[in-house]
This record gives sequence, C-alpha cells and structure tokens, in this order.
Amino acid sequence: MKVRHNARRIQPGPLEYTRRAWMRMILLATFVFLYTPIATLVAFSFNDSRRNIVWRGFTTKYYEKALANDGLIEAFVNSLSIAFVSTFISIILGAMTAFMLWRFRFPLKPLYEGAVTLPIVIPEICMGVAMLVFFARIGWPTGLPWPLNLGQIAIAHVSFSFPFVAVVVRARLASFNPEIAEAARDLGAGEWAVMRDAVIPHMRPGLLAGGLLAFTLSLDDFVITFFTSGPESVTFPVKVYSMVRFSVTPEVNAASTVLVVITVTVTALALWIQNKQSSEARG
Repeated sequence: MKVRHNARRIQPGPLEYTRRAWMRMILLATFVFLYTPIATLVAFSFNDSRRNIVWRGFTTKYYEKALANDGLIEAFVNSLSIAFVSTFISIILGAMTAFMLWRFRFPLKPLYEGAVTLPIVIPEICMGVAMLVFFARIGWPTGLPWPLNLGQIAIAHVSFSFPFVAVVVRARLASFNPEIAEAARDLGAGEWAVMRDAVIPHMRPGLLAGGLLAFTLSLDDFVITFFTSGPESVTFPVKVYSMVRFSVTPEVNAASTVLVVITVTVTALALWIQNKQSSEARG
C-alpha cells in the first residue's frame, strides 16, 4: 500500500513580497553605487575626444597610445614586479606570524598582536612618512639598477601587507581541529609532517585569500609608494597621478581600465583555484 504525502507549498504573503522587493532594490542600488564609476571609466576609455566629459565616438586609439607610452609601461612593470615580490614575502611572514599567534603562548602576546595589526589601522599618510624617515635614517642607497631600485618600495609594501595575510590566515586556523594533529602524532608523524600534511592544507584557502589581498593592496597603493619612490622607481598609480594632474584624458582611462582588468582577472583566477581545491577536498 502506497502512502502519498502531499506537501503543500506555503505561498508567501504580501509582507514577504514587500520584504523581497526592498531587498532587491537595496541590492541593486548597492551594485549601481559600486560599479557605475568603474563602468563609466571603462566606457570613456573608448571615447574619441580629448575632453573626457563629452562623448564624441568610439575609438581604441588611446589604448594604442597607452601601450606605446614607454614611461607608463615601465611604471606598470614596476608595479607588477613590486606586487609579486611583496605578495610572496607577505604570504611567508603572514603565515608564520599567524601560526605563531595561534599555536604558542608567550609573555606580552596581546601586545605583540596589537603591534602586528597596527599597520592596518594607522593612516597611510602616517605610514608613508614613517617609511620615508626610516629609509632616510638608515641611508638607503639610491641610484641602484633595476630591480634593486624598487627595494624600498617592496619593503614598505610588505610592512603593511603581511598583517592582512596574518589576520586572514589566523582566522582560518581558528577552525582547525587540534585532534587531527594529535592523531597524526599518535601515528608517528613528526612536527614537520603534521605541518605539511594537516596544518598547511587547512591554511591554504586563507593563504590564497591573504595573498590575493596583499597583491591587490600592493598593486593599487599610492600614498605609501609616493613617499618611498624615487625619480627612477615610479609605479603605475604614481604615474597615473602625475598624468591626472594635467587632465583626465582617455589615455588615463585606458591605462586604468587595463589595471582593473588585470585585478579582476587575478581575483577570478584565485577564486576559481580556491573553489576547485574545495571541490577536490569534498570529493
């Protein structure tokens, strides 16, 4: 004898429809507020007019001008080089700091935690001035060949990037089950084997997220870079600022659009890798 279960769907009432409508309107307004300036930037990068506020027609010549601008290309290469180096170092320092704060207890630990997060909360202008005074005080050499001339900018970027990595990785470590490490030790695994086979795989999403955050912060930073860069170590944001001082031309929009595309591509690639790793772990 078959028993049928007739599940009756509960229809939302007028109050539920009103609530959903308001939520959709708020979500739409948020997206418009966030992405309208970026869409305008991309659209006017194809504007066939030197006056950037008037649309004259579609063209790609300003992308050609931007790619033919040796100074802009050099600044862009400098920014990418600094971002990759500072991200790599920030991931290592941030992971070690997060693991130490999560795993060990030592005197003045709260004070050390506050010192680690200090670069996150202090204004960038103060950080830039502090780095400028620091390099001037130690007598950092100038006139070095590329890429050594980017060293002081890379150090400055690491100083404010690795705390973000440490915060993200430590938040990830908070969900780690210590019984897994204890079981591995009971089975004869050493500390390095536990770290390699249990802790680091659990940290991987946090390392990816923190590295992506550090890369974006380094690539987009202007204030601290402005104080630590020299005439032969100009980065992309500083170069764009020098161009904007005269006028906002479609060439500036084209260069900025290229930077936006690279940032979005790196973000999408990192999220795809993270989702793939999560799927493999669940499978």
